[in-house]
Amino acid sequence: MFNPTLMFKMKSMWDQFERNHPKFPKFLKVVGNEYIQEGTVIEISVTKANGENLTSNMRLTASDMELLAAIKEMGSQV
Repeated sequence: MFNPTLMFKMKSMWDQFERNHPKFPKFLKVVGNEYIQEGTVIEISVTKANGENLTSNMRLTASDMELLAAIKEMGSQV
């Protein structure tokens, strides 16, 4: 069920995130427009304050592309 209050809250939180990290949303936009396709490998690395690091990756499948297209469509309707 669509919750307009939650969507408004999330929009406000996203706006704050963009102010805090202005380069990251731009990076996501470029990646989404130019790099995301079946077979693309996405790797994520997280480093804790103490230097401990964890990395994982995934290769995008056709079903992943369907999910991402549905998410993108949902976002364009808000």
